[in-house]
Amino acid sequence: MYYIEETDKPLNWFNKAFPRVKLIGNKIYITGLNEESKEKKSIKLSKKVDKILKRTKSNKLVLSKEIQKNDAFQNMLYTYGYDIAKGDWLFEGLSANILDYIVNNKKIIKEECQTSVLVNELKDYTLHNIKILASNFKNLNIVTSHIEKFKNIEQNIMDENGLIITVTNNKKKSLLKSRIILNIDFPSELLNKYNIFDEAIIVNIHNKVKINKKRFNGLIINDYDISVCNEIIEQSVGMQANKYFTKQVYEANFYKNMTFQDFYKKIKKDKCKITQLFCLNGTV
Repeated sequence: MYYIEETDKPLNWFNKAFPRVKLIGNKIYITGLNEESKEKKSIKLSKKVDKILKRTKSNKLVLSKEIQKNDAFQNMLYTYGYDIAKGDWLFEGLSANILDYIVNNKKIIKEECQTSVLVNELKDYTLHNIKILASNFKNLNIVTSHIEKFKNIEQNIMDENGLIITVTNNKKKSLLKSRIILNIDFPSELLNKYNIFDEAIIVNIHNKVKINKKRFNGLIINDYDISVCNEIIEQSVGMQANKYFTKQVYEANFYKNMTFQDFYKKIKKDKCKITQLFCLNGTV
């Protein structure tokens, strides 16, 4: 795993005249990335980064805040097939924690709160989070375009845990009373086909969805921030932690094929906490 950041300081005398890329430890430093003629330099510098990383045989990257402002550079790295930590994978893993944060800050009574999970592609982490939410919220809906995939889940959760969830795709009624909506993978055009509670709190995991309904006055959450043990961040990026997003540095510390049980043990051990949700139309 490597961290890429821009530096204004020349890495040697040659950098004063020409943009350069240099590998030092687990970091790749770049000079001149955000100067004029940005697109041409971005392509050229991304090729140099790719050449360095091919020698290291590493595919996992974390980009600094400043580097992420350069879309052309980022897009080239995606084109080369690099796995760039964005925080989305961690966001989905922390779904149940996110909803707990909302409930606690908004003083919502779980037993009285209808909650819906919007999901079409069922992954292991999604299933485990559904089970956690089913044990916490007494009125949980799974809204999906693929009811046949989720009917067994509905029965299994009932048989294993004695918990009741409802699998539905009723566009008129399924979200009409949902105070909290956890949107795993519905895009805007699909979600806007449903009748949505005017004061709903919508958490968008993978898609930044907007609600077209004029009367909608709820909260839309598209992003988050966390805190973890300082040692973890310092071991990863040294004393330059402020140059990176904590959620992305922390996400890069995970193996994405690890079990959900191991994931949950790690976030508890590392004291991972939700510190902020970024909302449209208000605050949490």
